[in-house]
Amino acid sequence: GKLRIIARRERSNSCKYTSARLRTKYRGDWLYGRVEVRARLPPSKRGLWPAIWLLPTDEVYGGWPHSGEIDVMEHVGWEKNGLIHSACHSTRHNPTVGRQRSKAKLISTAHRKFHVYAVDWQPTRISIFVDNELVLKVDDKGFGAQSWPYDQRFHLLLNLAVGGWGGMKGIDD
Repeated sequence: GKLRIIARRERSNSCKYTSARLRTKYRGDWLYGRVEVRARLPPSKRGLWPAIWLLPTDEVYGGWPHSGEIDVMEHVGWEKNGLIHSACHSTRHNPTVGRQRSKAKLISTAHRKFHVYAVDWQPTRISIFVDNELVLKVDDKGFGAQSWPYDQRFHLLLNLAVGGWGGMKGIDD
């Protein structure tokens, strides 16, 4: 079967749109291994922000970004069709401090065909792939938890956000 995450223009509390976020927290938590998600992205529209990512389950080093975040795939709707981003965030490497460990890759058929987005997570290396092609590799350089908080359990999230980074340039209704 197929899981469809759909954004709808409908009011819910103070929001104009509804969507979904699925997370495996406390139901599927991993410390190392490989996670693969076969997905086709929704049409590229301003305001949409689909993502496949991992967050720390126990936040051993504190809240974001101190305990890390692994972005396997993010697409920002106002950017070029099929441009996906992958990143590993930590205290020392995140957008708020101006140092990123991230890569962008154009997947021209991302909105028309299914692709396999994967993370291979080892004690000293995180590698992110699209269809088994390496997109991003991040190594532990031995600088401690501020650079490498990936020694704790993480869980998987699949979501389609409306707004946020995806809505920085407006939202197409």
